[in-house]
Amino acid sequence: MSDQGGSEGPLERRIVDGISTAGGVHCETTALGVLLHHAGLDLSEAMLFGLGSGLSFVYWDSARQELPFLGGRVKPFVLTQNLARRLGVELRAEETASARKAWDAVRASIDAGTPVGLQLDSHDLEYFGSRVHFAGHVVAMYGYDAERAYLVDTAQQGGAVSTSLESLARARAARGPMSARHRSFTVTRTVPSQGGREHLAPAIVLAITACAREFLAPPIANLGGRGVRTASKRVPAWFDRLADPRRDLAAIAMMMERAGTGGALFRNLYRDFLTECRDLLERESDAELVERGRDLFAVSALRWTQVAELLEKAGKTGQPADLERAGRLLEEIATIETTAMTALSTLASSGPTTPQSTHRRREDVVNADHDASTTADAR
Repeated sequence: MSDQGGSEGPLERRIVDGISTAGGVHCETTALGVLLHHAGLDLSEAMLFGLGSGLSFVYWDSARQELPFLGGRVKPFVLTQNLARRLGVELRAEETASARKAWDAVRASIDAGTPVGLQLDSHDLEYFGSRVHFAGHVVAMYGYDAERAYLVDTAQQGGAVSTSLESLARARAARGPMSARHRSFTVTRTVPSQGGREHLAPAIVLAITACAREFLAPPIANLGGRGVRTASKRVPAWFDRLADPRRDLAAIAMMMERAGTGGALFRNLYRDFLTECRDLLERESDAELVERGRDLFAVSALRWTQVAELLEKAGKTGQPADLERAGRLLEEIATIETTAMTALSTLASSGPTTPQSTHRRREDVVNADHDASTTADAR
C-alpha cells in the first residue's frame, strides 16, 4: 500500500500496490482479472469468461426502449458469482441505498490494501468514450485521493484510468435497467494454490455444461438459442421499428462488435475459452467434444460479425434485403450454436469412461458436425 499525506486527518492518497492495469476486452472479466491477480490467481480473460459461464443471448425490446437490445452474455454479476464458486474463492459483495455507507466500505477495503470491484453506470465516468447509460458496467478500483478515484477499465477505455469522486458517486448511485444499489465486491483466496492449470478440469466441465443447459433450455423465448431464433424473425422488420435506421443500425452494430464484447457478441471470447480448455481435460472424449464445440463457435463468431456488418450496411443503403439477409444468418447461428451446446452439454456424463460411452460421445460429435454442415450448405 502506498500513501501520501499529513499525519493528521485522512490520507490524501491511497493506492494498492501490485495492480495489473493492462485492461481486457470486457469490463467484468477485466475487473475480475485485477481482483484475482491481486489474490494470487492469474488466468486468461477467456478462461475467466468461460469458467463464469458467461455466454448467453438475449433479445429484448419494449415500447420504452429507444433501440432493440441484443445481448450476448449473462446478467451483470452472475458471471462473477459463477466464477467465484467454480474457483473456490470467497466473494464478498455489498449493496446499500446509502452513498455514504457505500463509499466508506470501498475506502476501508482500499485502505486495507484490497482492490474492489464496482458495478456502476458508465455514462458518468469522465474518461468514458461514449456517453450512453449502461448501469451494468464493472470496474476495479485500486486507489483514491482527495479528488479522484483510480480505476482499471477495459483496454479500449484506457486500462488504468481515473475519474472524479463526484462522478464516481453519481455513477454508483444510478438507477434503471441492470443497475445495482452501490454494489461493490472483493475476492479472497481461501485455499492455497494447487499449481498449474490442470486442477481446473472439473470446474471447466461444470462451467461448460451449466452454460450449455441454460442456453438450450431458457425460461422464455427471448433468451438462449430460442432468443437467437426470435431475433432472426424480428430483425428483418427493423426499418419499421427504428426512428432513424441509419443512426440506430450503426449503433446496434457497434454495440455488438466494439462495446466491450471482444467482438462477435462475446463469441470470440467463448471460442478462445474452449480452445484453451482442449488440453486441460483428462478424458480424450471430452477434449474431442470441446474441440468440436470450439470449431462450431469459431463459425458462429464469423456469422455474428457478418450480421453486424449487414446491419450497418442496411443503415447506409436503406435496403430491406440486408436486414433479411441478417435474419437468415441469425437463423443459421441459432442452429450452429444449438448444435454446439447440445454436444457440449454431454461432457463428463456420470460414471467411468467405457467404450460404449465413448462411442455415444463420438456419435454426438458426428451429429453436431452434420447438423452444422447442413446449415452452412443450405446458405
